[in-house]
Amino acid sequence: MPANNTWGRCHILSLANFTKAEYDTVLKTTASFWEVLSRGIKKVPTLQGQMVANLFFEPSTRTRSSFEIAAKRLSADILNFSSATSSMTKGETILDTAMAYMAMGTDIMVIRHRQAGIPQVIAQEMDNLGIKVSILNAGDGQHEHPSQALLDLFTICTLLDAKNPRLDLLKGKKIAIIGDILHSRVAHSNIWSLTATDAEVHLAAPPTLLPKFFNNYGQDRAGKIFLHWQLEPALEGADFVITLRLQKERMASYLLPSWREYHYLFGITKSKLKLCNPNVKVLHPGPVNRGIEISSDLVDDPEISLIKDQVTSGVAVRMALLYLIGSGKTIEEEKE
Repeated sequence: MPANNTWGRCHILSLANFTKAEYDTVLKTTASFWEVLSRGIKKVPTLQGQMVANLFFEPSTRTRSSFEIAAKRLSADILNFSSATSSMTKGETILDTAMAYMAMGTDIMVIRHRQAGIPQVIAQEMDNLGIKVSILNAGDGQHEHPSQALLDLFTICTLLDAKNPRLDLLKGKKIAIIGDILHSRVAHSNIWSLTATDAEVHLAAPPTLLPKFFNNYGQDRAGKIFLHWQLEPALEGADFVITLRLQKERMASYLLPSWREYHYLFGITKSKLKLCNPNVKVLHPGPVNRGIEISSDLVDDPEISLIKDQVTSGVAVRMALLYLIGSGKTIEEEKE
């Protein structure tokens, strides 16, 4: 990222090569839009005249709704795609669908797909053709989910400093990520964002859901990664716990003996959180399998759970991302 803090990304596809300056720009921009959402009139004209197309080839509730609300708050026009009623049922390719939306005047495409790499392929094709369309990855297979990891980061940082959320607030913090790390695109993006800080990132899951190759993640980053095949070492002294949904739809039947055994060994409950920092907070990207990866009473506990805060943060974060790639400017440059 240039020294003058100019936003230089046309696409947001992965967090693997995000710089600290870019994270801080996203956090600062999100904080500005968070303030907008607290007003009586929750709308700004920053993307007026631009068109945002939500191309969700995979079902979603929170992410799709969050992006749609974010685009509306920025005064953009919106196109929503549904694969069930599209020409793909007649044999049209994904790329042809994207090109059709581009021809309608789309400026930003928010793409979600069950296959890894689809947003990257579309972005590369648009770049090769010299087409000025920005692509935002809203989740692709088991690869990444950048906006979810960024809203998790914002949720944590605003808890630590509501007025000035920034990356260095996580220095020395211990963050545990628990659950189906193998299949979770959220976990992959979380690992990249959290290891960009000086935090300790502890991953815990059964060996079938946490292969040893995760040791290779973030080796060149400021933070450190630790792998555990038992829950207790990951929770001990943790400041934040991110528990993940078991991706039942992506699992082979032999990966876990039973859901009951998983909850007994790795499910997050209030009693298990006694190992953590007394002020520990718990996050979950949703949707939640209550009583499996996390106990129902913990989900609803406002003193410990940040799950509702994550959903609220999601709109502001996605406003920030749409604004940054839609305008190519930071909030500071907009004010000049």
